[in-house]
Amino acid sequence: MHTIDVPYLIVGAGPVGLTAAHLFAAADQPCLVVERRDGPQRHPAAHVVNARTLEIFRQAGIDMEAVHALANPPADAGHVNFVTRLNGELIGRLPFERQGPEVFEVTPTPLRNISQHRLEPLLAAAAADTSTIDLRYGHEWLTSEQDHDGVTSTIRNRATGEEFNVRSTYVLAADGAGSRVRKSLGIDMIGPPSLQSFIAIHFAATELRPLIADRLGVLHFVMDPAVSGTFIAHDLDHEWVFMTAFDPENESVDDFDHERAATIVHEAIGADHVDIDIVSVGSWHMSAQVAQRMRDGRIFLMGDAAHRFPPTGGLGLNTGVADAQGLVWRLNAIAEGWADPTILETYEVERRPVAGVNCEQSMTNAFKLATLIEALGIPSDPTSEGVLARLADPAHTASIAAAVQEQQTHFDMLGLQLGYCYADGALARDGDPPAPITDPSDFAPHADVGARLPHAWLDDGRSTLDLVDGGAMTLFSLGEHDKWAASLGDTDTPVRHVRVGIDAIPGESWASECRVRPDGALLVRPDQHVAWRSDSIASPGPAGVGAALDQILRTH
Repeated sequence: MHTIDVPYLIVGAGPVGLTAAHLFAAADQPCLVVERRDGPQRHPAAHVVNARTLEIFRQAGIDMEAVHALANPPADAGHVNFVTRLNGELIGRLPFERQGPEVFEVTPTPLRNISQHRLEPLLAAAAADTSTIDLRYGHEWLTSEQDHDGVTSTIRNRATGEEFNVRSTYVLAADGAGSRVRKSLGIDMIGPPSLQSFIAIHFAATELRPLIADRLGVLHFVMDPAVSGTFIAHDLDHEWVFMTAFDPENESVDDFDHERAATIVHEAIGADHVDIDIVSVGSWHMSAQVAQRMRDGRIFLMGDAAHRFPPTGGLGLNTGVADAQGLVWRLNAIAEGWADPTILETYEVERRPVAGVNCEQSMTNAFKLATLIEALGIPSDPTSEGVLARLADPAHTASIAAAVQEQQTHFDMLGLQLGYCYADGALARDGDPPAPITDPSDFAPHADVGARLPHAWLDDGRSTLDLVDGGAMTLFSLGEHDKWAASLGDTDTPVRHVRVGIDAIPGESWASECRVRPDGALLVRPDQHVAWRSDSIASPGPAGVGAALDQILRTH
């Protein structure tokens, strides 16, 4: 049995695993990616790619023009509708996140709806064209054995049956919700394994846009008890999915053949004459779980292997991409010799609490839909006629409108996307940790330790985020630049020094958001999170920049 030697083995070539591969490539670090499927995702799955994920793609060097070309335009995908049927009565309508021009004030890359089965092939093609990424589909992970110096994994070519070993320094498991790597490590998932089960009907239709011309949107919640479910418009002019609940105790996906699926979709549309083509029918189980731990020695969990959320909020894929960024910058720093391996202890310290918050919010969003069901009178009269009667009764107009508005947080979580702030980890904090997020919609950019560096546009079209060096620490000095340069001393840590007002002029509002005095400074990690700050060169903390670097990187 032959052996391949590579620093990093990534198990799973979904968006999370491929993002990790591109982040390694950006640092010129080679990796091997194995995926048991024979190619990228073919059927619609996740579709929400939020602002932070797109910022990470930017940093990883992914072609953003190509990414945005895949996105549904905000005019098509900028709203959510609650309806009796797709062509029936409109119960209520909400904006889907913030996709308009005003959000460019806080991010260079606003949230977009990009279907995973379109995004994944783009990431894979870019990986295949990158010399440091060895991407192998049709290869499944079998085992991993750890020792003091690394990990020996056995991989099988599913087409030929050939097995070979991979000797790597670390293994990154991004092999999905049923992660075989996680199970082999005996890591439990904490939380309910199945909240509800759904049938997902993937179908093609070219006649639906006219039915919803006055209420375009990416999600359409059908509230009729006779055929309740959710339409997801992956492409208003062609590709849709309808999801509806089923009871796996009494039925299986095999009971939903294409004829039955077509009947369900036509009923939910409310028009039998619409021509549809059933592409596939599948099932899935909504769960809300976070792994008991995200590391076992030299093996790390990312994405769905580490956490499973209800889809209500679209946080799953996006949390996983941030996992990849949070882990890869540490591994790159260790490989390049300017961080101690003990920094890996802080990966889980930072990322697991974020996963927990996002999991809880996703459940809250899902359960909150019950308030609208109650307002529509469905518990007492679970019929189509009962819902229509309730909608026609002026006495219930206000309560129904309020119940629709109650769902707004579900579709406006900029605070969770951009505002999460690490309370502990690879940081040098002088003071109390940040207060937890109480309103997922509220986002006020700031540069407290643990937070993402605030975005502002520069004159040359770049963002302040683009000034952060992906392969080094970055010191932003707002004044007294020579003194700050001198304060770095003879540190062995690579530090890029950005003199705000000279090297980059982001404007007064950015400095105000950072809340640093005119002679202060920010020390930012490669993942664009603030690791240390000082209000003044005269008092840069108990031991200055060098001590902060030592504390952050655990090099002592």
